[in-house]
Amino acid sequence: MTAVTPLDSIHKKGLFGNHHEKNESDLIKISEIKNLTIVQVVHYKNSKTQLSNLQIDGLNFPLKSPKVSSNKETRIIWSAPNTWLVISSKENITKFIIEKCDSDNFAVTNISHSRAVIQIKGTKAMNILKKGCPLNFHEFEKDNSAGTVFHGINIIVDFVSNEPNTFNLFTLRSFGESFYHHISDASLEFGYVGV
Repeated sequence: MTAVTPLDSIHKKGLFGNHHEKNESDLIKISEIKNLTIVQVVHYKNSKTQLSNLQIDGLNFPLKSPKVSSNKETRIIWSAPNTWLVISSKENITKFIIEKCDSDNFAVTNISHSRAVIQIKGTKAMNILKKGCPLNFHEFEKDNSAGTVFHGINIIVDFVSNEPNTFNLFTLRSFGESFYHHISDASLEFGYVGV
């Protein structure tokens, strides 16, 4: 049995908004990112483990905001002091995290099913975020991430690529539908393709 994704009956494929007489490469692409494992890792204050010696999937834990450590399959986002999100397309990543982050020194919680993840991609992707998000995007670059709000909904913005601009946007599953409608509505001006 396959799990129902947060946007399973919401996300529509096709062309929407001001797409007429535009090349598809000029349109925003909106998709739901599925099959991600999202694990919250908290390093206890009284832990004896040094983070400098710890790697997950060959990646170090970033030690300050807004840095993200990444490779092709895994991203580690600084979430708060001593707190990170490990986001991966690897099915067995949780097992590796638990092996490296023992329960005496870390709290490891799989939160995959509690999040909706939307990806927006295109040259105007940053303009869409500026419509509802107070982040200063002039100082935001590839492999940066930040917790913020979009039209009052708490989200995490992860800047994945700048060729073209690609953002993964995380919100609580219960806000997924409202958040998706805000993002798609903000994209109508530029035209978008649901993929």
